[in-house]
Amino acid sequence: MNNLFLGIIAASVLVMAVLQVYVLIVAARAAERFGALAATIERDIRPIMANVQAVTSDAARATALAVAQVERVDRVTADLTARLEQILTVVQTALVGATGGGAWLSGLKMAIAAFRSFRKPTRRSRHVEDEDALFIG
Repeated sequence: MNNLFLGIIAASVLVMAVLQVYVLIVAARAAERFGALAATIERDIRPIMANVQAVTSDAARATALAVAQVERVDRVTADLTARLEQILTVVQTALVGATGGGAWLSGLKMAIAAFRSFRKPTRRSRHVEDEDALFIG
């Protein structure tokens, strides 16, 4: 009986050893396939990554150009604002000068009109006097 148990144990160890060798062979084949799959994926992804890098560099370039254009528009706007302020200052100065001169000239016209009204009566006042004579009341 002892020999029988020893034979069963020996057969079991032999089956386990064969299964372990088989598992090692299958694992080695799987590792080989995964290596080939990784190489294929790497080979397929390489052009995609090159395109992504090109797109990224183009986006960076476009962003830099956009920033430059925005800064240029900002400078142009600032220059335009400064020039408009200068023009408005010149126009305002000219208008204040013209208004001051215009007021002086207007005052002179009113003074001359006042002196003329003292010298001779206006037509309207004669007309009112003529109407008063015709009034029966």
